[in-house]
Amino acid sequence: MTGPDASAALCATGLGLRYRRRGEWALRDCEFTVPRGRVTALVGRNGAGKSTLLHLAGGLLRPGAGELRVMGTVPGTAESRARVALLTQDKPLYPRLTVADTLLMGEKLNSTWDRATAERIVREGGIPFRARVGELSPGRRTRVALALALGKRPRLLLLDEPLADLDPVARGEIMAELMVEAAEHATDIVLSSHVLPELEETCDWVLVLRDGRVGVCEDADALRHSHAVLTGPAGQADALAAQHTVVHSRTAGRQLTTLIRQHGPVHGDWHVARPALADVLVGYLRSGAPGFPAAASAARTGAAA
Repeated sequence: MTGPDASAALCATGLGLRYRRRGEWALRDCEFTVPRGRVTALVGRNGAGKSTLLHLAGGLLRPGAGELRVMGTVPGTAESRARVALLTQDKPLYPRLTVADTLLMGEKLNSTWDRATAERIVREGGIPFRARVGELSPGRRTRVALALALGKRPRLLLLDEPLADLDPVARGEIMAELMVEAAEHATDIVLSSHVLPELEETCDWVLVLRDGRVGVCEDADALRHSHAVLTGPAGQADALAAQHTVVHSRTAGRQLTTLIRQHGPVHGDWHVARPALADVLVGYLRSGAPGFPAAASAARTGAAA
């Protein structure tokens, strides 16, 4: 077995982690490669292993099996910490520090600190620099945490549901800020979120987890164009399954609606529509099969990209 790809943003080989108290695998046998130069959507239902993966990549956890490399480095090492910023859901900040002192701390801890960017993010949120962090609203604390993360000027930014406590307008502003960051500074971003339409507008790579395993890891446009939503007679279901990978289906009377990964032309009396990326992702998350119907082939597609 070859080792992780040092040229990738994230690369896992046989990656696994088991929780000691419960004896359950949070992640198991994960094999994937996320290339550099991407804004990646990390998708999965609650408990799928998204936060665990991001914490591993950020060096907060260590694998129980296999390997993970981040920008060619071992997570948690000084080299990795210099290249990676992780913004978690709880956004740990010192509540008694002022905003100004919080940014000063970031400057003292990071040799590549970008003061102008950090202060601009705070200022655009209308946040007083003299305010104590503990007195800020959740949305404003998110802005301060993001200012710390981007002020570090990381090569890879890991975001674990960081925008959940923001209103739609603020979410849009922060997402726009992240896209500017990715474009102007060549910052790779891995974003975990349950707001799938939002991911469709911002992400160009997709990594989907289910039950601690990788189901999909590939280019977002390729994923969308390789799938189709078919509507037609339920009696054609078996013939369809023999030709294509059926991801998810539902039947209403004699009519079948199904999401498939195409393997060649669609034959039969079907109405064919091209799905949105969010529809494809929801189909995989709803799939009742263990793992994913196309898990092996999809993961290999991502690893080969």
